[in-house]
Amino acid sequence: MGIKEEVYYEGGPHIGDLIINILLAFTVICIPLTVGAIVRALWLRYRITDRRISVTGGWMGRDRTDIIYSEIVKVVKVPRGIGLWGDLVVTLKDKSRLELRAMPNFREISNYIAEKAAAKTGKSVESIAG
Repeated sequence: MGIKEEVYYEGGPHIGDLIINILLAFTVICIPLTVGAIVRALWLRYRITDRRISVTGGWMGRDRTDIIYSEIVKVVKVPRGIGLWGDLVVTLKDKSRLELRAMPNFREISNYIAEKAAAKTGKSVESIAG
C-alpha cells in the first residue's frame, strides 16, 4: 500500500500552444516550433500533487522526472499565449532547473508550488515565488 497523494493538477500542456504553433506552421520558418508543440501535446504530461511534481516526457513519453517540494528554491512564471498559459521554471537546491512548458492555469499552479515549497523549507512564499 502506497502513500496517498492529493492530485492538484494532472494533464498535458495547454491546447492553445498546439493551435497557435500549427497556425504558424504555414510559414516555413516556424515548422520546428510546430513539431515541438506536437511532440509536447502527444507525450508530455504533468502531475502536481501535495507531495511532488512529476513530469513525464521525452520520446514516446519514456522519461520521468520527480521532484519534491523541499528541494525547490525558486519558482518563476512566464506568461505566454495572451496570458492563457505560461511556462514555469522551478529551480532546485543543486542549481538545476525544471521547465514546465505551456502550463494551463500557470498562475494558480505557480502559487500552489510556491506555497508547498515554502511550507517544506520554512521560507516565505515571496522568497520562493519569483
